[in-house]
Amino acid sequence: MAPSDHPDHSKGRPPMALFPRFRSRTARSRTIRSLTAAALALPLLAACGPSGDDGDTITFAAVPAESSSTLESTFENVTALLEEETGKKVEFQNASDYAAVIEGMRAGQIDAASFGPFAYVIAKDSGIDMEPAAAPTHDADKAPAYTSLAYVKKGSDIKGLKDLKGKNVCFVDKASTSGYLVPMKVIMDEGLDMEQDMKQILTGGHDASLLSLDSGECDAAFAHDTMLGTLEESEQVKAGSLEPVWESDPITEDPIAVNNESLDPELTKQITTVLREKANIPAMVDAGVCSSEDDCVLPEEIEYGYKPVDDSDFDSIRDICDATQADACKNVG
Repeated sequence: MAPSDHPDHSKGRPPMALFPRFRSRTARSRTIRSLTAAALALPLLAACGPSGDDGDTITFAAVPAESSSTLESTFENVTALLEEETGKKVEFQNASDYAAVIEGMRAGQIDAASFGPFAYVIAKDSGIDMEPAAAPTHDADKAPAYTSLAYVKKGSDIKGLKDLKGKNVCFVDKASTSGYLVPMKVIMDEGLDMEQDMKQILTGGHDASLLSLDSGECDAAFAHDTMLGTLEESEQVKAGSLEPVWESDPITEDPIAVNNESLDPELTKQITTVLREKANIPAMVDAGVCSSEDDCVLPEEIEYGYKPVDDSDFDSIRDICDATQADACKNVG
């Protein structure tokens, strides 16, 4: 995400040596972006219960990380806002993974859900009638976006992506947006072959990618823009020991998508409007959902709130799939 200039939420952290420092997040972070293609074949898990049949309940889903209670509490103000604005009860569902969310949307058991960008594309392009309503940002004046970065140990002879030839390179997962797919496209643009010109090490998580770099298992590592800050703050990585040598163009943030098939059209429109116009910290304080801006908790430590996105904002993911023909993209379309 982009850094916030909001006075009540800026932490005033020093800038990264080469690129802007982004605020760290909760452990949910972007490790949950590692949706494997095989997972799409999994059935909907029991965590996703049926949506309210009487029309008085909106079922909202998200993917847990550390614990279900932690995730539900971070969405508490968002669901409270939806309840207040729509007059409906919002039932929060903890799905086991994105495959469960996708199949829950397809079956009409989930009315709205928070997705990673690649998972959203998989779901949307598989034929589910849903639309993205909004995505989070730390700054009201900036689009909802984050980036992928390539890191090396400080003092490394790797100064850019071309220098990855012959190196051991840590990636997250072959279906990770910022931990594999975006780097894959740019590495190919540099004329390198992912299979022939480097040894790929798939770590399974953004934190694991950087920890493997720090331990010497790889020469360079890819991760999303806030992971290093998280590891430095928790003292798992010594501050300043890793540094970026490349940063991607902005990637549209995690969208909340609304299910057109399970919801009445007027309710779909209302939910979309609420998320786009009122799901932000200043508006929540004005509405009485939050007592103050300092105490207004949003998912992933969002410092401002949600802003509108639409399906075309995720065309860059589709373009990457077209260009790379990555295995993980075979479930798209």
